[in-house]
Amino acid sequence: MVLLAGALTTALVAMLVGPPIFHYHLLQSGHEENTPELVHIERGYLQASLISLGVGLLIALIAATAVTWFLTRRLRHPLEQMTGAARELSRGHYATRVLDVGSGTELDTLAEAFNAMAARLEGTEDTRRRMLSDLAHELRTPIATLDAYHDGLHDGIADIGPESRAVLAEQTHRLARLADDIDEVSSAEEGRLGLDVHPHAVSDLLWAAHDALREPYTDKGVNLLVDTTGSAGLQVSVDRTRIAQVLANLLTNALRHTPPGGIVTLAASRDGGEATLTVRDNGDGIPADQLAHVFERFYRGDTARTRDRSGSGIGLTISKALVDAHGGNITATSDGPGRGAEFTVYLPLHTHRHTAPRVNTRL
Repeated sequence: MVLLAGALTTALVAMLVGPPIFHYHLLQSGHEENTPELVHIERGYLQASLISLGVGLLIALIAATAVTWFLTRRLRHPLEQMTGAARELSRGHYATRVLDVGSGTELDTLAEAFNAMAARLEGTEDTRRRMLSDLAHELRTPIATLDAYHDGLHDGIADIGPESRAVLAEQTHRLARLADDIDEVSSAEEGRLGLDVHPHAVSDLLWAAHDALREPYTDKGVNLLVDTTGSAGLQVSVDRTRIAQVLANLLTNALRHTPPGGIVTLAASRDGGEATLTVRDNGDGIPADQLAHVFERFYRGDTARTRDRSGSGIGLTISKALVDAHGGNITATSDGPGRGAEFTVYLPLHTHRHTAPRVNTRL
């Protein structure tokens, strides 16, 4: 339709503009008005112009049609491929991918974006399935324990004594803690978490976290060191309670994976416009294939599952959500199994200092 419209427009302009101009030049060359010779010349010019223009437009239309047909065939296959892939993706087949279409930069870019989206959806679906499986696993143990005690009490086999009360209270507390953890991480990720933000000295945050976890570290025989050398003068605008929760989760995770006699170091430093709070241990370490998943809900490595069932597998997820809510970031690094791990929290520095920070040089 575009080509036909262009051809008709060209013919109309040529018929309206060409003859008057040609007639004017004939008069200027000495021909008289309305002579048979002048009429014949103008008629010949008009016919020659129409024939030439018509043939040229016809050839152009045929060539354009051929090019259009070629490009249409070239584009149809990749578009049909992407349409089919999108249809499969909408049916829940998240492993669907678009092959290299090779039909130009734009379509190749579209195919790459589609594949990236499909990979993200597949990863989200895998996380959802694993989360549901792990959640069912987390609930199964306390529910089975409560059910067994309920049957025992009903049949008169068990009595409500101090030991039974302790077991029932522990399992009930475990269920309540799991429910609270799920609600908290959901609130943080959905932006429903209220923050009471004030400037705080980084060194104060480190020592507060140290004091809160000192007793369990002493009981297990793990050394907890605080290095405030790089935190002198640093302040961050944070919710002190929430950041204390983040550090407590990281220190608890480090304690769980560090054997007696090991060392966990809590340190801070400045990195550009951010303060970095680091929890470093020389414990179990993290395999390379697990580093990308440590902040996912209910994700735990094998060592955590076999050695300690007290964790819900959601503490690191809560920590990441809380740090994100403060406009920061959290990362995990490790040189491999048996070589320890390092978790680093990045928080924006407070630029307007209202109070002088307290610097503590203890270790």
